Amino acid sequence: MRLLLVRHGQTPSNLEFLLDTTVPGPGLTELGERQVAALPDALADEDIEAVYASTMLRTQLTAAPLAAARGLDVLVRDGIREVSAGDLEMLPGDSERGLRYMRTVFAWADGDTELRMPGGESGTEALARYDAVVEEAARGGAATAALFSHGAAIRMWTAARAHNVDVPFAAAHLLDNTGVVVLEGSPADGWKALSWAGATVAAVPAGAEGGPTGRPLDAAGRPGRPRHHGE
Repeated sequence: MRLLLVRHGQTPSNLEFLLDTTVPGPGLTELGERQVAALPDALADEDIEAVYASTMLRTQLTAAPLAAARGLDVLVRDGIREVSAGDLEMLPGDSERGLRYMRTVFAWADGDTELRMPGGESGTEALARYDAVVEEAARGGAATAALFSHGAAIRMWTAARAHNVDVPFAAAHLLDNTGVVVLEGSPADGWKALSWAGATVAAVPAGAEGGPTGRPLDAAGRPGRPRHHGE
């Protein structure tokens, strides 16, 4: 099957670079609303037969225009929500403590799944809940399914499950608001990433990591210049 992992539109917390991961979370900014309105046209060539969104408001708002255009219901599932920040919630993602969030997420994708986010979930728990929604989509029989999810969760799951994406790749490539990772495969046979934010995986230019805060980091994990999604 073909799997589209779509990051939500811009939120107010993205503008403040905050680790905002509690349910239901904020809605979209004006820019975020324009981003999601453009998705039906941007994905017009995709034969999407099922639409899923997390329990967070921003993904449901992002999924709604596409689902309406295709005459599909949005299936809301907790499993594809953002990785819980636990004790790091609402910290700036580029602060000394906030940087621990993405380090933990990428440690999970690299196999250290028993590591636990401070005051939050483990990698085992986060991957299992995400896997469950992907497996549900595969069992549903759709040739192509779109899962509206979150930046850190998408990069973690893709680096852990796609055989051609590793942690250095996922950590070094930005997934902007409404960015899409396209994969092909199945839970039984595994997954291959076909494209990342519109570029084939083999040819994506090196960039900066972007977590749920929207603040890009350089290749060494240091804060870069503040950049609002859509610049």
